[in-house]
Amino acid sequence: MTVAVRSFAKINLGLYIGAARADGFHDLRTVYQTIALHDVIRVSVGRGSGIEILCRNKDPRVPLDSSNTCYRMAERVMDELGAKGRVSIEIVKRLPIQGGLGAASSNAVATMVALERAVKRKLSAATRLRIAAEIGSDLPLFLVGGTTLGVGRGEEVYPLPDLPSLPMVVVTPEVGVSTPKAFADWDARVQRERAAELRSAGQPRAAVPTQAWTGEDARPSTTREQLTRAGASDRLFKVGCVLSAWLSGLPNTGASAKGGSRAGSLLLDLVRTGIENDFEKVVFPQYPELRDIKGALERAGSSYASLSGSGSTLYGLFRSPADAAKAANRLRKQGLKAVATRTLTRPQYGKRILDG
Repeated sequence: MTVAVRSFAKINLGLYIGAARADGFHDLRTVYQTIALHDVIRVSVGRGSGIEILCRNKDPRVPLDSSNTCYRMAERVMDELGAKGRVSIEIVKRLPIQGGLGAASSNAVATMVALERAVKRKLSAATRLRIAAEIGSDLPLFLVGGTTLGVGRGEEVYPLPDLPSLPMVVVTPEVGVSTPKAFADWDARVQRERAAELRSAGQPRAAVPTQAWTGEDARPSTTREQLTRAGASDRLFKVGCVLSAWLSGLPNTGASAKGGSRAGSLLLDLVRTGIENDFEKVVFPQYPELRDIKGALERAGSSYASLSGSGSTLYGLFRSPADAAKAANRLRKQGLKAVATRTLTRPQYGKRILDG
């Protein structure tokens, strides 16, 4: 039996990068939001042994070996369940690669869900979360769905009061942004700012170590002390206060005085918090065309536009499906790959994930 599972994408409603940690990762704070765009994962378990990865789209950027997160997930799940058989995983790609939409992570979680159904055994909720966090930082969010707070390196996830399903436009440029490189660029930016602070204080300039990144889960040799600038923890705390103030107001946010929708009022609340994605500070200088696309979304009427994750995908939230459709059409006429879609609440996510 082949089990098909939808592998939904996510966006980040703000992403704050804190100090480098002792393990080489960074303290992050973000609000994840699942959206309706998706890949499809088809899994079957037959006689024999081993794991094979197939990609119908035959995109050379999709690894078909043990480096694929779906492969690693299948290996871990089969071992944890004590199941035997040859696992075949077919990935039907619709989401961009290196797009900041969490496609590879979502694919892996979809593989977990499909495998459980294929072998008719279930992992405990705690085991699911543990395996997901061990494979990658943003996998656990796809076990929750909806509006979710991500902290730690992004793997600690907490369900939040759901935003309503919001109309949006997603723009997927041809360029791909490497997450490890984006973090390396962020570290270099922090080092430059720290050196400037030391110079202005009349202190000798500290030596700047060299970063060596080798992959998505690679960790830098630079120590936490070398990358932590003064006030980094205080800044992250203040960010937490801003997010908490915004989120605590969600249940009581009603229609505006002028009769606007609850969703529209929430968008205004979001804008007022000043929530932003720190990656824009290092990605936009490297890829100015992405900054231009954010501007195009705003000119098309987006109430809130942002880079998702480290990019290269950008999105804009709109007040109505008609506004989103009109904006997507306008952006396509400008030569951009734009699609109108919507966010998914937690119940919507849970209901639709098995409609592959």
